[in-house]
Amino acid sequence: MSAFEFQTVPAITMRAGAARQLGELLRERFRGERVSVVTDSFLHRSGLLGPALENLAAHGWQVDVIDDVVADPPEHVVLAAAERARAHRAQVVVGLGGGSSMDVAKLLAVLAAGEQPLAEMYGVGKVTSKRLPLVQVPTTAGTGSEVTCVSIVTTGATTKSGVVSPALFADLAVLDAELTYGLPPAVTAATGIDAMVHAIEAYTSRHKKNPLSDNLARQALGLLSAHLLRACDDGHDIQAREAMLLGAMLAGQAFANAPVAAVHALAYPLGGHFHVPHGLSNALVLPQVLRFNLPQAGGYYAELADVVVAAGGMNGPAPSASREARAQAFIDYCGQLSAVTGIPSRLRDVGVGEGDLDRLAEDAMLQTRLLVNNPREVGLDDARAIYAAAW
Repeated sequence: MSAFEFQTVPAITMRAGAARQLGELLRERFRGERVSVVTDSFLHRSGLLGPALENLAAHGWQVDVIDDVVADPPEHVVLAAAERARAHRAQVVVGLGGGSSMDVAKLLAVLAAGEQPLAEMYGVGKVTSKRLPLVQVPTTAGTGSEVTCVSIVTTGATTKSGVVSPALFADLAVLDAELTYGLPPAVTAATGIDAMVHAIEAYTSRHKKNPLSDNLARQALGLLSAHLLRACDDGHDIQAREAMLLGAMLAGQAFANAPVAAVHALAYPLGGHFHVPHGLSNALVLPQVLRFNLPQAGGYYAELADVVVAAGGMNGPAPSASREARAQAFIDYCGQLSAVTGIPSRLRDVGVGEGDLDRLAEDAMLQTRLLVNNPREVGLDDARAIYAAAW
């Protein structure tokens, strides 16, 4: 067996209603009085945070809610949040929301505690500063950001950069399915497929793939494939919501150790240029990337087909079928996910013109941190052809 290293968060709490005891959970683990809660304005206005904020106050926490996070958060939002946390003299940071809120919370916890500039953190293993205690509370079942050590920042008009460091692992992840009740079907579908992509790409990652990440990816994909349609059909199906939340978290643990690849590399430019939500961006390019990777990853896809069939996510083929048949069935299954969940399935459906494909391909090639993990090498012409097939 090849040597490997595996890292994850030290503590996870999963319980419906856990957010209503957030103040108590923090009091049990951390000292201090002042906490910065990082979220977005929609969640804050919606009242979803109300019970958590009330419980924090009831347990003696002085709370500053930083609610100006936006999708694909730009640097100035991250830096402004850090200034807010410093002014509040925060002793604990809580990310409560989707992936963007949790990503900002990670960087805020480092920036508010030390002197290292954000510009010096981009890349892998470049965070040298200490950080504040960090708690992550997801409100969608998709990004897995609550258990990853990655934060993505929009660094230019259309470009993104990542900060990857063990320092960004949270001290505690709180999974409360009640926070995901009533998510619109389209959001449920896009975030759910995003989590499935995490599992798939972790399982096929060229670098750092290992037995623990493989087991997590398989378990995640089984849960997600079996419950995605149920969660889309009934936003208050507690079993489906909990399964999706757990599956997204397990997929996050998998790809935090066996990094994602070309699906994400080609998805990022769609968010940068056309502001397509991250989960939907992944869903749009997933089938074509799988088809491109088939010559090198067919064996893995056949194994994942067996996982989805066993979980009840798709009918056949039997494990006794040929590797080629099982791999193709898995690709076909992934290619139908957008249509059966009712989200856009072609790039043209989200405003991408055929004349935009060259620019997208050029930008995708800048994602070297991700492309190096792909099971098959991707060149500029390959990226252009994948986009064309997805268009």
